[in-house]
Amino acid sequence: GSCLESVKIAIDTGYRHIDGAFVYYNEHEVGQAIREKIAEGRIKREDIFYCGKLWNTCHPPELVRPTLEKTLKILQLDYVDLYIIELPMAFKPGDAIYPKDENGKFIYHETDLCATWEAMEACKDAGLAKSIGVSNFNRRQLEMILNKPGLKYKPVSNQVECHPYFTQPKLLEFCRQHDIVIVGYSPLGTSRDETWVNVSSPPLLKDPVLNAIGKKYNKTAAQVALRFSIQRGVVVIPKSFNPQRIRENFQIFDFSLTEKEMKEIEALNKNVRYVELLM
Repeated sequence: GSCLESVKIAIDTGYRHIDGAFVYYNEHEVGQAIREKIAEGRIKREDIFYCGKLWNTCHPPELVRPTLEKTLKILQLDYVDLYIIELPMAFKPGDAIYPKDENGKFIYHETDLCATWEAMEACKDAGLAKSIGVSNFNRRQLEMILNKPGLKYKPVSNQVECHPYFTQPKLLEFCRQHDIVIVGYSPLGTSRDETWVNVSSPPLLKDPVLNAIGKKYNKTAAQVALRFSIQRGVVVIPKSFNPQRIRENFQIFDFSLTEKEMKEIEALNKNVRYVELLM
């Protein structure tokens, strides 16, 4: 239930880009929040930019469109603005979201990313997704798509972990050259949930440099980290269920960092992933 309220607060605050996924198990709440705000006259559908994701068990081409249609049915929307392949690897298709064998090992599935991409292109042609992209792809995997014979649409975006401790300079440069927008998840580091996070890494928001710069502008370390990313041309999708922080994360357009400060923050890069995606 907290997701419904959070999305409504976010929309009231001014957020328009909502990053979702079938595997977050909350698309029904997100869809309801969007529809309620449209009914209130607060927004129109075209004001919202909703991103949905194709999960690992749905890579076979024949599953792509039915999976997106299922997401649209849950959201009760006619289209998503962006549909992305969540990971460049596949799990065994079926009802289990995380299929495992009797030893608790993941069951992978061999699929052809280019064939999956062609099915994504067909979803765009059918008007079910306005744009299509990818997530967690490295350069080699992006090149497989970009160099695909008969490519109809290239990925518009690549959603990856990106923050001052993991600045992704090479990938950012490669994507810039190909007009692919980097969408940075975990732009504030992450929660300290050891089931999926590398908790041995230092918490980003305690960083002395970010806090010192924040003090100068009367901003939090989080606001400085977000401002840093958007000044580099990285789209940020900070996650929060806390109304005060949801509003705070939005208050980053009334100051800008100097070139010197940008360089100081860039120098914090430790090439450290919080989200290691061990699967």
